Amino acid sequence: PTGDSSMVLQAQEEIVEMKDVFSVKLKRRRFVGQKNGGTLLGITIFKCLNKGENKLTDCAIHLNNLSEDHCYLWFRHLKEILNGFQNRPKSLKVFVNPTSHKREATHVYYEQVAPLFKLADIKTDVTVTEYEGHALSILKECELQTFDGHNRFFLFVTVEFILNCLTFLFCNRVVCVGGDGSVSEVAHGLLLKAQIDAGKDTDYIQKPVRAPVPLGVIPAGTTNILAHTLYGIKHAVTATLHIVMGHIQPVDVCTFSTPSKLLRFGFSAMFGFGARTLALAEKHRWMPSDQRKDFAFVKTLADLKPEECELSFLPLQIPQEDSHVNDSNIELLLLFLGSKDQWHKIQGHFLNVSIMAIPCLCSMAPRGLAPNTRLNNGSMALIVVQNTSRTDFMKHLKRYASVKNQFNFPFVETYTVQEVKVQPRLNSGLDAKENTYLNAASAEGDYPWNIDGDLMKEASEIHVRVHPQLINLYG
Repeated sequence: PTGDSSMVLQAQEEIVEMKDVFSVKLKRRRFVGQKNGGTLLGITIFKCLNKGENKLTDCAIHLNNLSEDHCYLWFRHLKEILNGFQNRPKSLKVFVNPTSHKREATHVYYEQVAPLFKLADIKTDVTVTEYEGHALSILKECELQTFDGHNRFFLFVTVEFILNCLTFLFCNRVVCVGGDGSVSEVAHGLLLKAQIDAGKDTDYIQKPVRAPVPLGVIPAGTTNILAHTLYGIKHAVTATLHIVMGHIQPVDVCTFSTPSKLLRFGFSAMFGFGARTLALAEKHRWMPSDQRKDFAFVKTLADLKPEECELSFLPLQIPQEDSHVNDSNIELLLLFLGSKDQWHKIQGHFLNVSIMAIPCLCSMAPRGLAPNTRLNNGSMALIVVQNTSRTDFMKHLKRYASVKNQFNFPFVETYTVQEVKVQPRLNSGLDAKENTYLNAASAEGDYPWNIDGDLMKEASEIHVRVHPQLINLYG
């Protein structure tokens, strides 16, 4: 062009790395109502974009070219590159718990998650639980290995059924849409299946084998501790894109056992206040989710009484072959030097006992319930709150929501451990007049435990072991 009115068009270059791309589509012009065919205009590349503060989103880049040969050539080549990313799933078995939180899991999945799976050409097989016993009705149509028939194992049986069907469904990954309880249940099922396939005695597992397939977590619950810890945020699209992109993180898992049998696999547990609050909330399930949790918290705090028990723990051991000790674990080395195979015991009255293999981040505890541990460092945090006044205990609880050290109180003790044994004593907890429901269990010797947001009652001593990097989670 010439003259004063001339314009100079400046081309802008953008570098797109294929590791950030999750889909490529042919771009066509179609008339209204036309579903197939149309004029080929070019290709569209869909990439994963990091928006900061741990949030991921998807964006589209349109490349125009009217040559069909060129478009198909680029399309095939880019598809070959995408198919070469081994960690990215090709098919998924998806479990949706429609009762999670405000019954929003189904909406979250179909509105936010499913479109991204479809865009990434991931095949899905979705199971939405419609009523209690739904999985059992399907279970009767399949041949499964015999399980203990006690009620406490019913959910585990249904998970085992689902996982046994994975081969039939040609699904090479598992995704759970729900809260912490739903995710923990499926994780338990994956690990239990791994032990059965390995021919291990599931009553007592000293050294469990790793889970056979990765597990994806889509947050649709109330607290979503596991999702927060994995992604740093409660955001369904972020969680979905981590799955689509194949970002895999090995995570430590605990086994919870009595002296005679394995109870379950899990990531964290609370005994005392945290468990009593959950037990009371479960009794009032007729209330809306937020209301019953607030009610249970206030009621348990008002009736605050300690649990009498004996704690035995084995401090974290530094392997002898680790000749080089970095700054992050030198403090642990100095703390536990000379304590190899030496069990420590604490006996007394405790308001709360937390045992956590992961940091347990959530919106109410941005630093985490156990900020001194990691996802896969092979250790557990043992946090013991001694008996104290209600006022001091509330100060401790309020610290979780701030940046201050929630453990900087004389009545709070923290330990880095690899094994813990909790032996409750009878006649502890709340008076029967104050709460007949909770003490009916205590009178019979069954004490409530909060394991990953699920209520478990057990009379015996509970033995908790941490097993490094036992499962792969997306994150």
